Amino acid sequence: MSSQSIPTHSDKAGPDLSRFDNDMTEGVINATGPKTSPRLRSVIANLTKHLHAFCRESEISRDEFMAAIDMINRAGKMSDDKRNEGLLLSDVLAMEAVIDDITYVLADDAATIPTVLGPFWRENAPIRKMGETIVFGIKNGDHSWIYGTVTDSRTGLPIENAELDVWETAPNGKYEQQDPDQIDMNLRGRFYTGKDGKYDFYCLRPTTYAIPDDGPAGDLLKLLDRHPMRPAHIHFIVQAPGYKPIITELFDRRDKHVYDDAVFAVKEGLIVDFLPRQGDPKAQYQVEYNFKLAARETPKAAL
Repeated sequence: MSSQSIPTHSDKAGPDLSRFDNDMTEGVINATGPKTSPRLRSVIANLTKHLHAFCRESEISRDEFMAAIDMINRAGKMSDDKRNEGLLLSDVLAMEAVIDDITYVLADDAATIPTVLGPFWRENAPIRKMGETIVFGIKNGDHSWIYGTVTDSRTGLPIENAELDVWETAPNGKYEQQDPDQIDMNLRGRFYTGKDGKYDFYCLRPTTYAIPDDGPAGDLLKLLDRHPMRPAHIHFIVQAPGYKPIITELFDRRDKHVYDDAVFAVKEGLIVDFLPRQGDPKAQYQVEYNFKLAARETPKAAL
């Protein structure tokens, strides 16, 4: 998008903010009590300033405010342990992607690039043995073998007992909790590395799909005249004792939406090629991807 298509304050005079009660903002900030942690005090002060400034600069009406509150409330009511609509609503505005970028830049620890968790992660996926499949009851689709090594981002040494929590959609673009024809916890699994840090499992080559349009996130995309498509991807949470966890995804390069993701989650270092696999009746494709975890900082001893 060119800069000419983005209105700026120089293009049009903004509202006269002096008309409004700007003292109210300082009043809210100063109301924070002395027992509040310094971090929370700073964050809430910043949030209050930006929220109040946004409302004044945009001249938000009461009807618009209540519509936004209703959207947030509906997202909360739709959310449960199988779907996080509130997170999806934030994702279409790239909030989670921004947080991931901040986290990665500030960490500066050479770990694998993080990206969004998404709304369909579930706790306690089945623990599976290395080399097993996460695919059950699905014959169609391109079956694939993914393998690699989990290493320390600084030393390059393999990490033992690293957990890889994996999930993806079926060829119809549905996660198992969206699809009554799939068994519970299908296309999900947790795998643990041995001393060599290596992992491997069978899955499906991922499928592009549309964000669900039955909730506030879908409504917002329609209001903004935006497409709902996510490029084909497989989700990972990789973690190990003594290391910072990584939430990330691997994206299929052949997908036409890989550079046009509805939630702005694609990073170049997470785009992979599914290569033809020969001599394996369980898979037609394969991908190698190595994950790097950063060690947690050791707390300094008290003086």
